[in-house]
Amino acid sequence: MLVKVYGSAVFGVDATTITVEVNVASGIGYHLVGLPDNAVKESSYRITAALQNNKYKLPGKKIIINMAPADLRKEGSAYDLTFALGILAASNQIKADNISDYIIMGELSLDGSLQPIKGALPIAIQAKKEGFKGFILPEQNAKEAAIVSGLEVYGIKNITDVISFFNEGVSLEKTEINTRETFFKNLEHPEHDFADVKGQESIKRCMEIAAAGGHNIILIGPPGAGKTMLAKRLPTILPPMTLQEALETTKIHSVAGRIRDNVGLMAQRPFRSPHHTISDVKVLNVNIAKNSRIH
Repeated sequence: MLVKVYGSAVFGVDATTITVEVNVASGIGYHLVGLPDNAVKESSYRITAALQNNKYKLPGKKIIINMAPADLRKEGSAYDLTFALGILAASNQIKADNISDYIIMGELSLDGSLQPIKGALPIAIQAKKEGFKGFILPEQNAKEAAIVSGLEVYGIKNITDVISFFNEGVSLEKTEINTRETFFKNLEHPEHDFADVKGQESIKRCMEIAAAGGHNIILIGPPGAGKTMLAKRLPTILPPMTLQEALETTKIHSVAGRIRDNVGLMAQRPFRSPHHTISDVKVLNVNIAKNSRIH
């Protein structure tokens, strides 16, 4: 039996929908094609253990999984859940008539629980653009994906939640957030605040001038003098980000996997703290990325 399930691949800061075709037929073997990398190929071991630990099984038949378009490189472990549900549906272990209405992504642990993925926001943007009904993903990424309005976002803890949703019609809790309300709320409550700095009047004055005039500033001093502490708080005296800048910043951090669990929209300007052994070329690249987000 042939079943089509949909996932997504992130290239740069944009996503491309991946059609995962799962065919289960007579014979023996597990064949995964479509330019998968090693992390994708290793999914069979995670899927086998996750299914066995939740009273399902990998069928002892010939399983062929094709990831289309086959000429694009597929990377990462986020396709585990996509493959697992495709295999269960193709082997008639579950009913999933409406599985093609959803983008499904998630990394499986051996007990069937879900680990967070990278790029949830650009994947959600592309899913809405292509007319998918919803996006099923790990709960740690749900708020991030729910920034996209008009798309049903379901954050799940375990593969059994998704199986019950398709097979038995058990409803999943939809994650919904008000993007503008969240944005303005986070603007008022920064994690770090320039007002926390006590003393250091000369350097504080210098940083205020640099922030107001858009100048560069270099901090030199012994360890523990407060250089990183002050630099970390500099974004809080810069002009607040617009909603569009916040969305762009969140998108970049989403792809890099730098968004903390259960955090939706990033409303504060990002701060980077590269190691002191960083090369000149890397510093230049960090500054280019930072300036592209701030200005």
